[in-house]
Amino acid sequence: MAEPPSPPEPSGPDRRGFFWPGGLSARLLILTSLFVLFGGALIVPPTLAAFEEQWLLDRVRAAELASLATEVAPDVVVSEQLSSELLEVAGVEWVAIQSDGVRRLVLRGNNMSRTPYLVDLRDQAVASWLAAPFQTMFGGEGRMVRVVAEPRFRDAEFIEIVAPDAELRQELTAYLWRLIAVTAFVSAMAGGLVYLSLNLFLVRPMQRITRGMELFRTDPDDPRATVKLSGRRDEIGRAEVELALMQGDLRAALNARARLAALGEAVAKINHDLRNMLTSAQIASERLAASADPDVSRALPRLERALDRAVKLASHVLTYGKTQEAPPEARTVSLAEAAEMAAEEARLAPDGVRLDLQVAAADQVLADPDQLHRILVNLMRNAREAIEQQDKDGRGVITLSLRQDDGLSLVRLSDDGPGVPAKVRERLFLPFTGSGRAEGAGLGLAIARELAQGHGGDLSLVESGAAGTTFELRLPGAPAALAPAPQAKAGRTRRKAAPAAPKA
Repeated sequence: MAEPPSPPEPSGPDRRGFFWPGGLSARLLILTSLFVLFGGALIVPPTLAAFEEQWLLDRVRAAELASLATEVAPDVVVSEQLSSELLEVAGVEWVAIQSDGVRRLVLRGNNMSRTPYLVDLRDQAVASWLAAPFQTMFGGEGRMVRVVAEPRFRDAEFIEIVAPDAELRQELTAYLWRLIAVTAFVSAMAGGLVYLSLNLFLVRPMQRITRGMELFRTDPDDPRATVKLSGRRDEIGRAEVELALMQGDLRAALNARARLAALGEAVAKINHDLRNMLTSAQIASERLAASADPDVSRALPRLERALDRAVKLASHVLTYGKTQEAPPEARTVSLAEAAEMAAEEARLAPDGVRLDLQVAAADQVLADPDQLHRILVNLMRNAREAIEQQDKDGRGVITLSLRQDDGLSLVRLSDDGPGVPAKVRERLFLPFTGSGRAEGAGLGLAIARELAQGHGGDLSLVESGAAGTTFELRLPGAPAALAPAPQAKAGRTRRKAAPAAPKA
C-alpha cells in the first residue's frame, strides 16, 4: 500500500524560524523604527568626533594663554612652581611653540612614561577624524595625547601640547550615553510620526481596499464590498477608482452569466417540447406538399428550410449545452443566395427596408451555411428595426458587399439608419447589455460575433453615425468565384416582398 504524501511545508506566519509579522502595519512599524534608529546611529560618530575635537582645542587655547606668562617673566623663564600651576590650570603636561622654524618648549611638566599618540588638528582625514573618539574610549588606560594646532594668540607656526586622555575618555563616555538617550528619544518621536503618517495615508487605505476585495470575493452583491472613493489624486486614489470600475464590470459579467445560465436552463427544459412541436410542423409541411395551390408551392420551400434550421438548432442545444455553439462545418457558399434567404427571414421588402445586393451570383465565401445565415439574419433584422424605429414610413436601404483581401473574405453590411448610440458602442457585443432598444435582449450581435469567431474570423463595427452604420464580417479564406450565370447581375436590388413572419 502506498504511503500517503507528506503535507507541504507551511509557509508565512505558520513557518518556524525567523519571525516576520504578516501584517503590513506591523512590518511598517518595525521597518520605520529600524530605519530611524539606523539614521540616528549614523549621527553618533561625527557628533563624538566634533566633541573630541572641541575638547582638545579648548585645551590648546588654555595652554596657549598659560604660555603667555613666560613673555612677561624675567629672561622669559618662569619658576618651576609657577609652571606647574599654569599647566594644572590648563590641564596639560607640556606646551611647546614653533616660530621661524625653531621649536621651543615653553612649559614643561613631569617626564612621560609612554610615548603619546599624535592628533594634528590642522589637517585631519575624515576616516581618522571619525575613528578618533572610539580610539580614545577603547585605547586603554594611562595614555597621553599630543595635540598640534594653529595658535590664536601668538605669532607662531604651531602650538603643541601633551595632555593625559583620561579626562577626555570620561567625558566622551558620558557624552555618548547622553547622545544615545537623545537619539533614542528623537528616533522614537520621529519614527512614531512617520509610522502614524504612513499608516494614515497608506496602510489604512490599503486595508480598506483589501477588505473590499475580500468581501467582494465572498459575496459580489454585498454593498459593503463596494470601495468608497476617497477622491485622492495619487496612486491610492487611482487604485480605488480602478477597483470600483473592475467590481462594476465583474458584477455586470456575473449578472450576464447568471442570466445566460438561467436562459440555458429554461431552453433545456422546453427544448424537448419544442422538438415535438417542430416535428408536428414538419409533418404538416409534408401534407402541404401535396397541395396544388401555387402560392403554397412557392412558400413551402422556405417553410421547409426554416423548419430544418429550427430542428438542427434545437438538436445542437441538447448536444453542445446551453450556451456553447456547435463547431462550424465550413464549405464554399454562394453569398448572394445566403443573403437572399437571410433577407426573407429578416422581413426585408422592396416597399419598406430593402436589400441592395452588391455582389455577383458567382461570389463565394467559406463558411458554415446555417451559421452564416444566422449571422446575416441578426445583422439585417437589427438594421431593419433601427430604420423602422427612426422612420415612421419604415423605408430604408441595407447594402451588402464583398471584398477579398490577403486570404480573407470581408463582407460589409451597411444601412442608412440612425446609427448606434455612443453609450451603447462600448458594450455592443456583450449579451443582455448591448441593445440600444428598450425591448431588445442584446443577444443578436453577441451570438453573431461568437459564430464569426468560431470560424476563425470576427465581426466588428466599422463606423456609425447619422448617415448609417456599417458592420464588417471577416471570414478566413477567399474562394474563387464561379462562372457567372447569364441571368445574374451584380448590384441588383430585391423587389419581391417576403411574406410577413412573426417577430422573433
